[in-house]
Amino acid sequence: MRIGISANALKHSGGLERYAMDLVRGLAAAGFDGKRRPAFFARKIDMSLPESRLIEAHRIKVSFLPGKLRDAYFSWKLKRARRRAKVDVLIGCNRVEGSEIAVCGGTHIGFLRATGRREKRSDTRQIALERRQYAQAKVIVAHSDMMSDELRALYGVDIRKIRVLYPPVDGARFSPVDAAARARLRERFGFKPDETVLLFPSSSHERKGLPLIEKALAGLNVVIAVAGRAPEKPAANVRYVGYAKNIEDAYRAADFTILASSYEPFGLVGIESVMCGTPVIFPKCIGCCDAIADHAKHVFKSGDADDLRRTVLDAIETRRNAARVPDAAVRYDTRVDTHVRALIDIAREIDSKR
Repeated sequence: MRIGISANALKHSGGLERYAMDLVRGLAAAGFDGKRRPAFFARKIDMSLPESRLIEAHRIKVSFLPGKLRDAYFSWKLKRARRRAKVDVLIGCNRVEGSEIAVCGGTHIGFLRATGRREKRSDTRQIALERRQYAQAKVIVAHSDMMSDELRALYGVDIRKIRVLYPPVDGARFSPVDAAARARLRERFGFKPDETVLLFPSSSHERKGLPLIEKALAGLNVVIAVAGRAPEKPAANVRYVGYAKNIEDAYRAADFTILASSYEPFGLVGIESVMCGTPVIFPKCIGCCDAIADHAKHVFKSGDADDLRRTVLDAIETRRNAARVPDAAVRYDTRVDTHVRALIDIAREIDSKR
């Protein structure tokens, strides 16, 4: 069985690009290497990465086209490319037609609905491509229960076609440290011992809810530590800590990780944070909330500044009377090999029916 992976890129990035790299490493560990290595189709492939040696690279160039036409062109070119590569089962980590396994890490209709954005012609094209992908797929892997609900309610997908598999997280990288190491990290980031630090990891501050957080926490004695893109006009209690390449150290140094996103299909930062021993303060609409144990999360009403402020105050009080987040903060097996084994089983099931 020849497996193929389609993604926007093979490079260090967030979201589904990072997930695709996890799949590459997991497939290699499962024996899909050498002559069995997966075919990887993407717009950009960083050949300096060690993962590039674990794939058969197929770059599909789209840069010569206007941005709004690139998804459809990539999907069209992919059909011929996968035939040439003799792929039996294609895992689609981006919007493409013909992927036997379609990975759903977010839906465009759900995004528009949650953000209140009016549908434009380009949105209509993206939604149509999504619908074709879901209709043609043999199995849709939803990365959260929230995505499973959206697939059924917004796209009319039969529940029998959906498998909910939460995305994997590297447990070796995202893990707690002892008190002495944490104190050194706090000093490195410039956090004082008596400061309550709320880590806000983001490169899209409006979508992740920074304005709401600033409004809700105005006047409170807390530090909102922004890691990622620098905020344009930060509030008095907002502190920019730069682009944290080793984001796990930022989680370990903070007291909480906070987001106020209007739409977050899963939110890996939540799982990463609690695996590092740091509880989260999240709105109910973030998909990973279902996967985090109650003792490791503080949940507020989406878009409600008053409830966010109350939740933060309650979380701080709880923190004073408790140690770091204990083990068993995550409600699923986060190991890459476990996730990849489940995907391989799905692929073999599909291939056996060809």
